[in-house]
Amino acid sequence: MAKAKQKKPKSFLPFIKWFWILFGVGILSAALIFLLASWGAFGEMPTFEHLENPNTNLATEIISSDGETLGKLYLDDNRTPVAFKELPQNLVDALVATEDARYFDHAGIDARGTIRAFAYLGRKGGASTISQQLARQLFIGVRDKQSTTNALFQKIKEWVIATRLERNYTKEEIIAMYMNIYDFGYAADGIRSAARIYFGKEPSELRTQESAVLVGMLKNSSLFNPIRRPEMVLGRRNTVLGQMAKYDYITQAEKDSLQKMEMDINFSPESHREGLATYFRMYAQRWLNRWVKENPKPDGEKYNIYLDGLKIFTTIDSRMQKNAEEAMEEHMKNLQAEFFHQNTTKRNPTAPFLDITNGAIDTIMRSAMRRSARWRSMSRQGKSEEEIKKSFHEKTEMTVFDWNSDSYEKDTIMTPLDSIRYYKMFLRTAMMSMEPQTGHVKAWVGGVDYKHFQYDNVIQGARQAGSTFKPFVYAAAIDQLRYSPCDSLPDNQYCIEPLKHGNMEAWCPKNSDGKYSGKNRTLKNALANSVNTVTAQLIDQVGPASVVNIAKNMGLGDDIPEVPSIALGTHDFGVYDMVGAYGTFANQGVYVKPVMVTRIEDKNGTVLYEYVPETKDVLSKDVAYAMVNLMEGVTQGGSGTRLRHTFAKEQRVYQDIITGYPYELTNPIAGKTGTTQNQSDGWFMGMVPNLVTGVWVGGDDRSIHFKSLTYGQGASMALPIWALYMKKNYENEELGVSTEAFEEPEELSINVDCTKVLEELKEETDTEDDLDEDIGF
Repeated sequence: MAKAKQKKPKSFLPFIKWFWILFGVGILSAALIFLLASWGAFGEMPTFEHLENPNTNLATEIISSDGETLGKLYLDDNRTPVAFKELPQNLVDALVATEDARYFDHAGIDARGTIRAFAYLGRKGGASTISQQLARQLFIGVRDKQSTTNALFQKIKEWVIATRLERNYTKEEIIAMYMNIYDFGYAADGIRSAARIYFGKEPSELRTQESAVLVGMLKNSSLFNPIRRPEMVLGRRNTVLGQMAKYDYITQAEKDSLQKMEMDINFSPESHREGLATYFRMYAQRWLNRWVKENPKPDGEKYNIYLDGLKIFTTIDSRMQKNAEEAMEEHMKNLQAEFFHQNTTKRNPTAPFLDITNGAIDTIMRSAMRRSARWRSMSRQGKSEEEIKKSFHEKTEMTVFDWNSDSYEKDTIMTPLDSIRYYKMFLRTAMMSMEPQTGHVKAWVGGVDYKHFQYDNVIQGARQAGSTFKPFVYAAAIDQLRYSPCDSLPDNQYCIEPLKHGNMEAWCPKNSDGKYSGKNRTLKNALANSVNTVTAQLIDQVGPASVVNIAKNMGLGDDIPEVPSIALGTHDFGVYDMVGAYGTFANQGVYVKPVMVTRIEDKNGTVLYEYVPETKDVLSKDVAYAMVNLMEGVTQGGSGTRLRHTFAKEQRVYQDIITGYPYELTNPIAGKTGTTQNQSDGWFMGMVPNLVTGVWVGGDDRSIHFKSLTYGQGASMALPIWALYMKKNYENEELGVSTEAFEEPEELSINVDCTKVLEELKEETDTEDDLDEDIGF
């Protein structure tokens, strides 16, 4: 029997060989796929330069002098990046714990997470690291629906870009970039905007539970929307807090406590038409548009103020701006209520217009219709004039301004023509506050509400200045004729003859009350009480040309007519120019042009613009101080006395007719009230040594005004805003608003101490009462 053949054992070498061949092919294939991806075979890949400078649209930020963001200019992306050091640790912890627990241990791709995702087909979490998510946001984009093949190619591109990001940036920089790029909804682009819009604070101020809300939104900000789906967001927030406890960023006790808290959302959407300093921000936008035209980039391309992330450093102090807006709202709300009370249909059938014919009112209304946005829009659509006019008589739903609602808005139904008349009823205002030594504008209020009244009365508007122009006449007289505040002139009817100073007929101004005392008044008393006869004598003595020359040198424009009537403020001026001019008096005779923007930086911090002060010596220190002394008389015993808590003679508490407040300001204040014909314009210019503020109040048309001086004078319409504003400023000592006296020149050559005049005239006057009245005490 043949011997059975013995079987040779099977060799595993071929299997091992093929295993390594296939493994090698797999590795080479994967490497080839990644190499192809890096070459752009699956779609364009970012260049090295692009990685170093990712293209993200950045909003231009307008920054106050105290470091607060006043607002932003942007189109679609309201994004202002922050550095990693500005992110609170609790936000970083929440992000890592929730999105990428091994973030600080991998190089862009989490191998464990990737294997787990493949093994469980994504059911136990995805494999995207923070670096990959950033790669997708920056360079690839997020697609909701795509094929499996495309999804795989996108994932490969993410891996490649993520590893490149890890080589080019630190872990901290990647986190900052990711938080800056994410869209949190409601124009909350990036963590800075999100923190401000959802919680009304800067990122560094976020508490742990607030950071958890924002990190929770990273999963899907459209779905996890704290405004539309608060319960879902609350649950997601608690999940984030649970992750933080899981990875020992917070204790279990802290987690339990924080999960019981409400979200406490402080929704503050950032709009061009809402927020702080809206009128100023729109002025800054117009200023920037001019600046970018004249200052291109090194390559000749123009800066884009909506996309290039410029930083605009301004002189506005956010605290003083807030005080100014609050003071305006507080007074204008009360003043408007009184205006409505006096202009009911029963009391004034032509309301809100006074002393004009129905034909004149129709002309005003037709003009307003043609200037309206509705007219312009329908004209662009090719509508005929008849069609446009007809639309103004059709009732429609609209939201209009209303002082009595919490949001200052109400929904109503009215015709567009009725809405024009409705808006004509509202008094307008303007206010600007400036540091005279530097020209830095600290507060800017262009109207009562930018959303509904977009005309900026600070810089765009100009109205008759009334008696606030008189100080320029007095300054010319003191400068050229060496008058002093203690010199006196008679209060008699005074006429400037025809052909003198360019007059075609005699000019005989009356005092506001139509009366003349016939006695001498010191210049200090005459200015304090706005005595027109004395002002007429002064401009006759120095000539209108001299007054115009001084006014021009103090920034009041080149179109002032050289006629005597300018002495009473018949020419139109803007609040911006008037504040700049008055600053010359407070700054010892040196005019400093008002400045609002001090510096511009690009997104990298490179300085693109730095302002250079524009100054001019106009008056001597002696003349400037004498003028300040004169205007102090306005608040000591003249038309501005209501600023003081008592009258000098009557020794009783003063109640303002509009606000009801005794303002109780006792520090040295120089100022001047102004009221134009028919009470169409009310002014107050107020000064302390380091702050000059001008306020104007009036109607949209000159025929819209109070019927009597009681409510229509500058002391009632404009002065209370100044007083409330200053009281608020003084409550915050950090603002450093002066309560001290104005600085007196070392060798003052002009007599401002009128008690010496009193002594000299004692023997010539029968009684002390007569003496007081004669020389104006």
